[in-house]
Amino acid sequence: MAYHKMAEVYDGLMDNVPYDDWVVMIRQMIAQAARPIQSIIDLGCGTGVITRKLAAGGYALTGVDQSPEMLEKAQKDLESVSSINWLEADITELDGCKRQYDMAISCCDVINYVTDLQNVEKAFKNIYQLLEKDGLFFFDVHSLYTVEDVYIGQTFSDVTAEAAYIWECIPGEEVGEIYHQLTFFHQEEGDRFIRFQEKHHQRTFPVEVYKNILKKIGFEKIKIYADFSLEPNNWNEKSERIFFLAEK
Repeated sequence: MAYHKMAEVYDGLMDNVPYDDWVVMIRQMIAQAARPIQSIIDLGCGTGVITRKLAAGGYALTGVDQSPEMLEKAQKDLESVSSINWLEADITELDGCKRQYDMAISCCDVINYVTDLQNVEKAFKNIYQLLEKDGLFFFDVHSLYTVEDVYIGQTFSDVTAEAAYIWECIPGEEVGEIYHQLTFFHQEEGDRFIRFQEKHHQRTFPVEVYKNILKKIGFEKIKIYADFSLEPNNWNEKSERIFFLAEK
């Protein structure tokens, strides 16, 4: 199971993730929006790092994640931000969301965990229904280049004062499909470490596939960005992370 025991060590091991770059992009998308953006739903919020950063900027946030352990960690790390609503849900099953939002975001390749096209379409339909008219949907995915040429066949590792991991990238049967086999060593008390494993399954699809599904559902004014650039439609075959912005 993904993001369960891993929640305990996630933030420490992800300390180098450029969360502020996501926030800069989101704020830029908000600045260009056709409607005022006040309410945001963060789908796949994890431990809530981006959620809290946006809430601190005055937006009303709802953080959604299917891992109760990640949500528990998010709520423990609230610090001075207490105005966030938290919801445990899968983004393909969002029946618990009864209100509508000005913007939906899904950051850090959350959409890559939706590994078949039927469920991608189902998730996008749910998100479409969550949005007010002219509301925005902003998300990112790994590119095919990243999965096929950067990750598959590689092994990565990292060590901090309290934890370490070994991350193996195993190819799936389909193009763009990958399994992440993660082995963690977490310091519990004194010099005692525990070992645990998680297996994560992701798949990415060509840019045009995501774009066509968005159009099919009814999203308009679709813009595509790459690698945190704020210039739209500048992606190429070696872009590593692809960002989409679509309007209801």
